[in-house]
Parts: sequence; C-alpha cells; structure tokens
Amino acid sequence: MSDITVRAVQAGDFAQWRALYRGYADFYQVEQTEEAAATVWSWVTDPAHEVSALVAEDTEGRLLGLAHHRPFARPLSATVGCFLDDLFVAPEHRGSGAADLLLGALRELAAERGWSVVRWITADDNHRARAKYDQVATRTMWVTYDMAPAR
Repeated sequence: MSDITVRAVQAGDFAQWRALYRGYADFYQVEQTEEAAATVWSWVTDPAHEVSALVAEDTEGRLLGLAHHRPFARPLSATVGCFLDDLFVAPEHRGSGAADLLLGALRELAAERGWSVVRWITADDNHRARAKYDQVATRTMWVTYDMAPAR
C-alpha cells in the first residue's frame, strides 16, 4: 500500500479517469454516454461544484481507482456529511490497498471539514465490496428508494 497515494483529481487525469469511470459504469451495467462522462468530469474538475474526486495513483503515475464524493446536509442532526457517490478500483488492482486508501482519505477529509459521517450505498450483490465495507464502516438499517420526477 505504501506505493499508492491518494490525491485530488487533476486536469491531466482525464484519459485515465475516463477509463476507470467507464469500468465503473460497466460493472453496474449502466450505459454511459461520452456526453454524460464529460459532464461528470466538468463537475469533478470545477472547484465551485459540490462533487469532487479523489484518485489512487501508483508510483508510475497510473490511476488505480477513483472516489467521487460530495457534502450533504443532515437536517435531523443539523450537521453536514460526506456522500460517497462512486468508488471504483480497476479489477487488476483490487486487493492492492487502493480502496482502503481512498476510504481512509475520505475519513480524513471528513475530519478536516467537520463532516459528521461518510455515507454510501452499494448493490446488495456486490459481495466483494460489501466485505471491504463491513471492515471499515457500519451497515445501516436504511433501505433506499428512487422516485422519478413528475412528467
């Protein structure tokens, strides 16, 4: 793990970030257009946008994984938390410690910014990821729902 660093995404990372983000979309079987990816890239590289990105990088400058995150208001506790929208490590780098380092960096970022929690969701059948998450976080009792906007 000492050969991997975590840092904020940079403008020159686009090609490698795009390959990782494509892998993430493929993993969840989500069709992702280049236009949608360009929109997300514009978000994560805009300091004024709420969505930010961390990347895990090896000593040769290869990006191994990504984490997209953003603050979210928690009215019931009158706090702000961090929502981890996307976490992905390239299949050939799983087990390298990149996921641990990305999650650890988010934990540190939450402490620095005074965020009360780092929260995320994952697919029920994502067993490998869930095994990792069970090591570093507490599974909650909450069930999520999605509702389409009125048309």
